[in-house]
Amino acid sequence: MSYASTLPAPEAALPSLAPNEIVPLLIGATVDEVERELVLQTLARCDGNRTRAARVLGLSVRTLRNKIREYSAEGIDVPAHGDNAVG
Repeated sequence: MSYASTLPAPEAALPSLAPNEIVPLLIGATVDEVERELVLQTLARCDGNRTRAARVLGLSVRTLRNKIREYSAEGIDVPAHGDNAVG
């Protein structure tokens, strides 16, 4: 799946789930685990484009790159630019 040069607002990209549907998915996960999954899913949806993913996440590109470097050092597979991991 190819995405346009800009993504919709993050709220528009989320499925409409009520809080009582979202919270059970998060229970038992640490904040770091939730953050890592959010970063990885956003990168996948942005086709690995770090600049777009940083914008969607509200992070600087430098902060996102630091997180990616940390995840890679932990052996976590990070979507590369051009990977079509979602679709």
